[in-house]
Parts: sequence; C-alpha cells; structure tokens
Amino acid sequence: MAKKQKRGGGGGTPATTALASAGAAYTLHAYGHDPAAPSYGEEAAEALGVPPERVFKTLVAEVDGALTVAVVPVTGQLDLKALASAVGGKRGAMADPAAAERATGYVRGGISPLGQRRALPTVLDASARAHPTVYVSAGRRGLEAELAPGVLAELTSAVVAPVARP
Repeated sequence: MAKKQKRGGGGGTPATTALASAGAAYTLHAYGHDPAAPSYGEEAAEALGVPPERVFKTLVAEVDGALTVAVVPVTGQLDLKALASAVGGKRGAMADPAAAERATGYVRGGISPLGQRRALPTVLDASARAHPTVYVSAGRRGLEAELAPGVLAELTSAVVAPVARP
C-alpha cells in the first residue's frame, strides 16, 4: 500500500517512520496546535473538521504494574477495569505521565500508538471498527495520522476490545 501525505505539515516522527517502513496506507493531517487548548483530541477534531468520535487519543496506563497503551475515542473515557480485563490483568491505573513519556519517547499530547520507543501492550477500543478510518497522533502535537482501524491494530499488535465509556 502506498503512503499518502496531505499537504500542510511535515512528518519525520517515529510514528511516521513506522508507518512508512510498514508500507501502510495513511494520510497525514497537520494543523496549528494551540498550547492553551484544553483537549488535544478535541482540538484536532475541530481543526481537521472531522467528527470527534473518529479521533482517538493514546493513553498510557499501568495494568498490574506493567505499562499498557489504550487507544480510545476523544469523546470517551478509558475504563481501566475493562482495559485490565482486555490484557488479562486485574487492576488498572493511569500511568505516571513522566513514565509514559520515557517509555513511549513522546510528550503528552503527542503520544502516538505507533513508533513507540518500547513496544507496549496495546488495546484499541472496539468503536474504531465503526469507522473506515480513524485519526491518531502522528507523534507530535498538531500532527494526526489517518488510517484504517485494522491497519492500526495490525501495526501495534493491538487487542481490539471495548475499553471506552461515554
């Protein structure tokens, strides 16, 4: 599959490198990031003119002490109990932001499920399947990658499970 890139922003992140190396079909979307925006994901949806349920945020949690990635729609919240269950664990809690940044190699608001420094177990919310494509951070604030949910799940070796609640 060929890479597609939308004009208006550069790539050059570990996420875009991972997408290109995999030969995945994707489109990059860049927008002007406002540091004062209260929600990075909602800002992306508004800036790109897409329904917010198609924009997914990447959250890092701890399940039984192990860092685990959850990819959930920006319109929902992560259900930590469901996340733990999806990876065969018992208890989940949000990870320390500094630990999340160290493990992934990204900064908060720009954490991508792709191209992380250390491959972490990943769970993609099942709602992604309802869309032909979803948007995830491409590795920096103001840059989103649009790709098919199946491609995202494959590239991240994600379990697909219902882990978000409204």
